[in-house]
Amino acid sequence: MDSSKASHTALATSLMRALHARSDPAPLLDDPWGDRLVPETVRAALRERAMARLDPALRATASPDKALDAALRANAAYADVILRSRYTEDMLKAAVERGITQYVLIGAGFDSFLCRRPAWAEGLKIYEVDHPATQQLKRRQLQHCGIAESDAVQFVAADLSEETLQSALARSSFQPTQPTFFSWLGVTVYLTREANLATLRAIASVAPAGSELVFTYVDEAVLRPGHANTEAFNKLRSDVSSVGESFLSGFDPATLGPLLLETGLLLLEDLGGNQAVARYDAAGAHGLRWAGAGHLAHACVVNPEQRSPA
Repeated sequence: MDSSKASHTALATSLMRALHARSDPAPLLDDPWGDRLVPETVRAALRERAMARLDPALRATASPDKALDAALRANAAYADVILRSRYTEDMLKAAVERGITQYVLIGAGFDSFLCRRPAWAEGLKIYEVDHPATQQLKRRQLQHCGIAESDAVQFVAADLSEETLQSALARSSFQPTQPTFFSWLGVTVYLTREANLATLRAIASVAPAGSELVFTYVDEAVLRPGHANTEAFNKLRSDVSSVGESFLSGFDPATLGPLLLETGLLLLEDLGGNQAVARYDAAGAHGLRWAGAGHLAHACVVNPEQRSPA
């Protein structure tokens, strides 16, 4: 990723959420903000790219907006983006009902939860931790959309490849003694295994027992040379690599539980893609198709005496 530019994948996933909200029947997310938070210059570039990929015979009469929508829906990450957001907010709501008072979005990107905060989250303090370039653009767009910044939301600009999560949160009003919910979506695959483990340990050390985390990961097997991946996954991997956001690491679902325990986290649930589709789109109303390899993991922080020795 170019450290001077906002994340391309964060921008695209924002548009996917908005597309789902305005075009799919009974959307799993009511998120109209993606079309507003993504700058018009970015959307224009994506429309141009979508049109360029069309058959020349269709290009002359095609609508650029419809071409972009079709390209976003055909993207192998589309189902993952919708399902991970819905699952995370379901888990967050349940956590708030259990007394969670802080919500930390690690790699927040253009997530719009702060713009559409539901009644059940009115007392929640939100901390968005993200790379400075991505966060700066998001804050400009929020201002452009007329969303005033408030004490209930704090932006923490941090490059977690160079700074620890503990250090970043220490620069904010984050309360390490308060129960906290963390989300870490669409990020781990772009980091090294060492960086991922460091962040997991940081989450376990910066918040009290009972705090929760939802994160996404890919089965590490699909990143090995010669693995027979689906065509959709291979295309997705090629596309993100072309914009400088290469897939770097994953986890083994069979050993994730013991691994998390070593970092101070107890695995509560690990959903493979087909399981997530079965939970939220069993009847196929949205036509969601998982590209394969992706997982949703839900974990909680445990007391030190419950942790496995590293």
